[in-house]
Amino acid sequence: MKKFAWIFGLILLTVFAGVFWYKYYFVFGEGVKAGSLNYFVKKGVVFKTYEGRVVQEGFQSPTAGGLQSNEFRFSVIDPAVADQLERSSGKRVELRYKEYNGMLPWRGTSNFVVTEILDIDNTGKTDSSALPYDK
Repeated sequence: MKKFAWIFGLILLTVFAGVFWYKYYFVFGEGVKAGSLNYFVKKGVVFKTYEGRVVQEGFQSPTAGGLQSNEFRFSVIDPAVADQLERSSGKRVELRYKEYNGMLPWRGTSNFVVTEILDIDNTGKTDSSALPYDK
């Protein structure tokens, strides 16, 4: 009977570990998103994480007849990537990300984790050269 209990416990532990890995560590999707970096902040009570939002071109509607901007909310783990994004507010950025099935408190408040910055373009920022000039 003890041997059966050990085998059953080991199988149960293995299944639990597999489900935990699938939920929190399995990379569900990878991709690239681009848009204007709206904000980037380090926040949290226990775990300080980097969180950001990119506003993409176009609109989407979760309900019929409604419009809202197309936003991409993400988290960042790598401090080097976070340093670059902190200096890029208002600029057009192109980000490579990984999508997980669940979020962990030390990884951020989003299922999307940015792993790399592909491009930072200053065209998203309006300066005086973009304004019409009347002589």
